[in-house]
Amino acid sequence: MTVYHPIDQEFQGGRLFVRTGSDPYTLVPAIERTIRALSPEQGIEKAASLEDIRALALTPERLNTIVFGVFAAVALLISIVGVGGVLAFSVSGRAREFGIRLAIGSTPERLLVRVLGEGVAMAAAGLAAGLFAGWALNRSAAAYIPGLQLPGALPLAGATALLFMATIVAALIPAARAARIDPIVALRSE
Repeated sequence: MTVYHPIDQEFQGGRLFVRTGSDPYTLVPAIERTIRALSPEQGIEKAASLEDIRALALTPERLNTIVFGVFAAVALLISIVGVGGVLAFSVSGRAREFGIRLAIGSTPERLLVRVLGEGVAMAAAGLAAGLFAGWALNRSAAAYIPGLQLPGALPLAGATALLFMATIVAALIPAARAARIDPIVALRSE
C-alpha cells in the first residue's frame, strides 16, 4: 500500500479513498489494520462508500423534488378542473343561446372557437395576474431574505406554456359540448 501526501507538510489526518472492483466493505478490516500499523494513534471514523455518501447528501434534494413535484401536479389538476368547471357551467347556462346561434346559421366550429376563445382569455388573464403576483412576491421576499434568486426566463416560460396548454385542454371539453348542442332540443328546454 502506498500513501501519498504533500512534501514539506506534516500529515494531520484526512480521508482515505480506496478504489476497488469488489464490495468496499469487505476491505474495511484490512485497511484499518494497515492504518493502525502505520500510525497507532490515528483515529478512524466509520467507513462509507461513495454511493452511501452520495445517497445521504442527495436525500433532502430528492425529497424536496418529489414533494414539490406532487404539489405542482395537484395545483395543475386544480387549475384544469377549475377552468373546465367554469366553462362547463357557462356552456350549460348558455345552451339556449347556442341553440339560437346554430338555428340562425352559425356553424358548430364557430361555437367551438368562441368557447375556446373564452378559455384562452381566462388563461391569459390568470397567467398575467399570476406572473405579476409572483414577481411582486419575489421582490418583497428578496427584501427580507438575502441571496434570494429569481427563477430564470426558461423555467417561467416553461411553466407559463404548460399552464396555458393545460387550460386549452380543459376548455376543449365544454367547447366540444357547446358545438354538439342540438338547436331543437336547446330551444324546447326553456
